[in-house]
Amino acid sequence: MTAISFEFYPPKTDEQRTQLDRTAEKLKQHAPEYVSCTFGAGGSTLSYTSETVRHLKQSHGFEAAPHLSCMGGSREEIRELLRLYRALGCKRIVALRGDLPSGMGHHGDLRYASDLIAFIRAEHGDHFHLEVGAYPETHPQADDAFSDLRHFKTKIDAGANAAITQYFYNPDAYFRFVDDVRRLGVTVPIVPGIMPISNFTQLKRFSESCGAEIPRWVGKRMQALGDDADGIREFAADLVATMCQRLIAGGAPSLHFYTLNLAKPTQAVLSRM
Repeated sequence: MTAISFEFYPPKTDEQRTQLDRTAEKLKQHAPEYVSCTFGAGGSTLSYTSETVRHLKQSHGFEAAPHLSCMGGSREEIRELLRLYRALGCKRIVALRGDLPSGMGHHGDLRYASDLIAFIRAEHGDHFHLEVGAYPETHPQADDAFSDLRHFKTKIDAGANAAITQYFYNPDAYFRFVDDVRRLGVTVPIVPGIMPISNFTQLKRFSESCGAEIPRWVGKRMQALGDDADGIREFAADLVATMCQRLIAGGAPSLHFYTLNLAKPTQAVLSRM
C-alpha cells in the first residue's frame, strides 16, 4: 500500500473551520502518514497555521506538519515558531522560501529555503524531518531549468530529508526531474504533489501563476464536456487516478494530495486506485 499524505490550509472563519473538520473526518479513514498545513504569510495570519496544526493533532489525531516560510521573517520570529512547533509535538516541517507578503519591502533575515533549513538544523539538530519544495516543470522564477536543479540540490545539501513537488499533470516531467537530480547525487525521496481537480476554471488560473502546465488535450476535453458536471468529475478523477497509478508503478515513494480542504475530489481519486 502506497503511503499518502494530505495538505490543508488554515481556516479563518467558523464556516471554514466546520468545512475543515468535515473534510478531516472523511479523509481520516485513508490513514495518511501525516497531514501538512500551509503557511499564512504576514501579520495576524501567522497564528492560523499553529492553531490549525494544534487542532489537527489534538482533535483529529493526525501527525501534523506545519509549513514554515522564511520570507519576510526575522531569525527570532522563526526561532519562536520552531519552539512552538516542537512544544506541540511536531516532528515534521515543510520548509519553504515562500512569497514576500504584500506591502513588505524586505526579504527577512533568511532569504532562501536553504538558509532556513540550515538555520533549523543549527537550532534543533535532527529533531525535525524536513520536507522542501520541488518543481518538476521548473520554478516559475528560476533563471533556467539547470540553475533550478542546482538550487534544489542546495536545499538537500543544507539538510532536507525529502521533497514534495508542485502539482503537475505530466508524469514524464516528474520522472525526468527525479532522474536529473539523482545524477546530481540527490538520494532523498521525492514525493509527487497531486492536485485533484474540483474547479477547472480556478485550476487554470492558478496554474498560470505557479507554472504548472495543464496538457492541451485535457483543457480541450474539459471544454468539450461543457456544463456536464458529472462528466467533468468522472473525467477529472479518472485522469488524476491514472496518473497516480503510473507514478506509483514508476517508483514514486508516496503521494501528497493538495486537498484545498475538500474531501470529495481526493476521495474520488483514491477510490479509483
